[in-house]
Amino acid sequence: MKEFKTIEDTQTDEAKEPVIDYNKVYTYGDYLKLEIDEMVEIIRGKIFRMCDAPRIKHQIINGNIFYRLRQQLEGKKCKIFNAPVDVVLPIENKKRSRSTTVVQPDICVICDSKIIEETAVFGVPDFVIEIVAGKDVKRDTQYKYSVYEEAGVGEYWIVFGEMRFVEVFILENGKYQRLNAFSEDDIIPVKTLPGLSISIDDIFEGV
Repeated sequence: MKEFKTIEDTQTDEAKEPVIDYNKVYTYGDYLKLEIDEMVEIIRGKIFRMCDAPRIKHQIINGNIFYRLRQQLEGKKCKIFNAPVDVVLPIENKKRSRSTTVVQPDICVICDSKIIEETAVFGVPDFVIEIVAGKDVKRDTQYKYSVYEEAGVGEYWIVFGEMRFVEVFILENGKYQRLNAFSEDDIIPVKTLPGLSISIDDIFEGV
């Protein structure tokens, strides 16, 4: 997981290839000017198409997690968001328009209100969850894993809907450490936000 490969190195999934220009390194400034109908993300300057519409199972899981965590965050300073919301990850000493990573996490929690603006989040979420959907496994487990780690996202969960388990990674000294893989009757604590937790049964309720 520590090695980041560009999409040119692994062109195995035509639906996830970059669009428009293989050789260009795209920025947030370019992203704002794109004249295309589909939703995209930019990861290290490469454009990735989003799924046309998430599968029903994905939506149920997303809704379950969002609902349970939002209940627990009621009255607290941290805010929870679900896709689509642009998260522009910063590059040190560069203007936001020069950022080469613009992602739309399935779910993210942000405790610093200063980075939340009307058009996007400009900064690093405290906690991110991605729900693996079909052929997006590599994007969530390698590409996004890499940029979330580098940006300093404190906790990253990858939810595997088909296999009904969740991998949890905690940032320690700038590198993700795998906390555990949770399944069946487990209750998952949010390590970076003490007091928050969710059970596997709640995550996969109705699936």
